[in-house]
Amino acid sequence: MHTLYPFKFAPVFKEKIWGGSKIRNVLGLDTGKLPNCGEAWLMSGVEGSPTLVVNGYLSGNELNELVEVFMGDLVGDKVYERFGDQFPILVKVLDSNDWLSIQVHPDDELAADRGIGFGKTEMWYVMQADENASLISGFNREISREQYVEQFNQGKLRDLLNVEKVAKGDVFYMPAGRVHALGPGCLIAEIQQTSDITYRIYDWDRKDEKGNSRKLHTEEALDAIDFNIPDSYKTNYESKSNLPIEIVNSPYFTTRYLQLDKAVLKDYSNLDSFVILMCVEGAFSLKWDHNLIEVKQAEVLLVPAMIDQVELHPQGRAVILEVYIE
Repeated sequence: MHTLYPFKFAPVFKEKIWGGSKIRNVLGLDTGKLPNCGEAWLMSGVEGSPTLVVNGYLSGNELNELVEVFMGDLVGDKVYERFGDQFPILVKVLDSNDWLSIQVHPDDELAADRGIGFGKTEMWYVMQADENASLISGFNREISREQYVEQFNQGKLRDLLNVEKVAKGDVFYMPAGRVHALGPGCLIAEIQQTSDITYRIYDWDRKDEKGNSRKLHTEEALDAIDFNIPDSYKTNYESKSNLPIEIVNSPYFTTRYLQLDKAVLKDYSNLDSFVILMCVEGAFSLKWDHNLIEVKQAEVLLVPAMIDQVELHPQGRAVILEVYIE
């Protein structure tokens, strides 16, 4: 009987009106003939955009097919009970050459009410940023729903939005309900719930090559927006070499930052979950059971729940996002 092993996937690339060329030129991924590749979906169980395994005897299988066959052995028993045959996390790289639309995602409750699957909570890790790059996260003051509607109708939405400067290594947690937009010059690793539901609030009066505006979801967005102001929009963390630092802990995923300059042994035996290892800088090898697999920047490895121990060997220095569900 074949046993499970760590999986690598072929990315799915997405052309976007706001996309650029960094996914090809900075990360070295072959985006094909897409002139404005805005997203590389590195690991996806989203219907219509599945990623396929590229290593080992299960090569060619879709991510959700693996979940269907191996269930708890792959994702963990509790995770399987909760999410069934759909893999619960989507991992992407985003390259914004222009502003993304100002948008918001529904939470699980609203998504269920509307019959559109799960909500969408996400986090961004900045892999590279041009000078003066920025993003929008939340509001810059306390406002009510009524005040929001009034400002929106007067075309003054932008006056309400909180703008944050962006630098390499920054982390922004974007819970469902937070209004947000990525600005030009950002190369971002995104970890999110498996969901492709976005409510577009404002699109900078943009037109496509045929002169059409993209659809807005003004009404749908209103019920999704969270008007609360957090203490800080940016996640502050201290990076220590060779020790995992928790940067996000949510019901949907936990993400730890791991900066390595020497080999470390990882013991996942107490975890009833898969582990995703996303290389955001440098490269590393993963060793398990006398096997070795190499992982470069912008590559993702899925370690099945049934694998208890692995060794990580950085090639010089590596920065890894370690993601699982508690």
